[in-house]
Amino acid sequence: MADIIRGGQFLVKETKCEDIFTPEDFSEEQIMMRDSVIEFVDKELWPNKERFEKKDYALTEEVMRKAGELGYLGISVPEAYGGMGMGFVNTMLVCDYISGATGSFSTAFGAHTGIGTMPITLYGTEEQKQKYVSKLATGEWFGAYCLTEPGAGSDANSGKTKAVLSEDGKYYSITGGKMWISNAGFCQVFIVFARIEDDKNITGFIVENDPANGISLGDEEHKLGIRSSSTRQVFFNETKVPVENMLAGRGEGFKIAMNALNVGRIKLAAACLEAQRRTITGAVVYANERQQFKTPISSFGAIQSKLAEMATNAYAGESASYRAAHNIETRIHIRTEEGNSHQEAELKGVEEFAIECSILKVAVSEDVQSCTDEGIQIFGGMGFSEDAPMESAWRDARIARIYEGTNEINRMLSVGMLVKKAMKGHVDLLGPAMAVGEELMGIPSFDVPDYSELFAEEKELIGKLKKVFLMVAGSAVQKFGPQLEDHQQLLMAASDILIEIYMAESTILRTEKLAKKEGADKVQEQIAMAQLYLYHAVDIVNQKGKEGIISFSEGDEQRAMLMGLKRFTKYTNMPNVIGLREKIAAKIISENKYCF
Repeated sequence: MADIIRGGQFLVKETKCEDIFTPEDFSEEQIMMRDSVIEFVDKELWPNKERFEKKDYALTEEVMRKAGELGYLGISVPEAYGGMGMGFVNTMLVCDYISGATGSFSTAFGAHTGIGTMPITLYGTEEQKQKYVSKLATGEWFGAYCLTEPGAGSDANSGKTKAVLSEDGKYYSITGGKMWISNAGFCQVFIVFARIEDDKNITGFIVENDPANGISLGDEEHKLGIRSSSTRQVFFNETKVPVENMLAGRGEGFKIAMNALNVGRIKLAAACLEAQRRTITGAVVYANERQQFKTPISSFGAIQSKLAEMATNAYAGESASYRAAHNIETRIHIRTEEGNSHQEAELKGVEEFAIECSILKVAVSEDVQSCTDEGIQIFGGMGFSEDAPMESAWRDARIARIYEGTNEINRMLSVGMLVKKAMKGHVDLLGPAMAVGEELMGIPSFDVPDYSELFAEEKELIGKLKKVFLMVAGSAVQKFGPQLEDHQQLLMAASDILIEIYMAESTILRTEKLAKKEGADKVQEQIAMAQLYLYHAVDIVNQKGKEGIISFSEGDEQRAMLMGLKRFTKYTNMPNVIGLREKIAAKIISENKYCF
């Protein structure tokens, strides 16, 4: 039986490749679902890209209704409320493949199925779920989520919107303004967060969109990207909300908001995957057709380097996203078997892997931006034109680093949550960190290691990178204690180390599993991508480790840690990076698409 790990334990436990889920493990049902989603995108979204770029909000609403008719809006909703009741991997899969054509639809879909529906599904009473979730699951109604205010962005709990209980105790009167509300222009129900009296925490409410009840909308925002995603301000002026429409309990809104964001983060990572695949395919098709100096530009090493790096990052994103999704699904299943309700199991299952959700949000959102940027570069001047698909993909990608918590917030959260888990005893960081400290004081082994097995050196390197994190983060926690959160640049450096470890390890484990199944000779390009990703990860860990160590240590302590960093980021057999890129690019160019 697979060893079931807890969130964050990847850092201190060795994971076997057999124990992770990969895209190559999709069942026949999942492959059929993926193909049906791709068919929907190719029919309804991809041919209409130009209309999405011209702020055709009616089109977004129209295709959302079609998605509802096909069941895509209710994948994760229990069957009792009109959904399909499918597992977490399936919801990731649909979110992944439905999101690659245009960020406008992707945002509408994500806002509705995630933060627009999920809070009621997971926190609502039976009456609330029967009344609202069934309509949301089918696309009869659309949902929106009203949290952000002019003065409450990253600090979500600082909202000023007020909820005042009526004298007869039958309703709350909500007054305030919300901004950047996705789907506001066509939704029928809002999840609204407001403060009752001087409560420490905000409270969530289900509010039906009725203009006669003191609800008004600002004009559509004119945005850099996601242009046909309806984004408006929403104003509440003594809007009456029945007391039975409070979501969960009084003061529990902040908890709802944070847990909704955990799910939103990993789903956002999924929503950035197909965008990379389609960008890579578009870029290689163009590079094979475009001739300069009487030869296709795909034959130039400079272009091959870009294609290889784009594909490697996309492959790594897939590897890590589906690994985490399956871990969450397994945790949900375990809790359900232990007698938890669907609500409790889903909430706790995702919350358990909140660290991984933040890691993925940061890594994949930055990779999709890099991918689309290089897509423009491969197209050259044509890439900068609205007549080519690259510039809209680049503009749409930019928002992914901002919403669901900025990447800066998520970087700091990932390390902060890990430290809290360690303090609760959920992840043993102290023991391994002390062991690393003792190792630094000892004499290193000069034995020549046996690296004959596939990925033997790479997996040993991953273990060493984990030691770097334990060394840097452990020393920082000892030095600063609870004040560590005040040292944001140090947290950001530690987070980058954590991110690279998880992404590189996921990529290597996926490829090792695939090589055992297919034979290493048949997956040479995947092996090359795993090695290339790790090569970059080692460089980043070395840079960020040095940055962190020098910031809080000096003298003999600093020298010892820098020597340790050098030891832990040292290859025995340095890979031929240019050769790896050439091998990856040759495969993509010959297939004329992203083919992994």
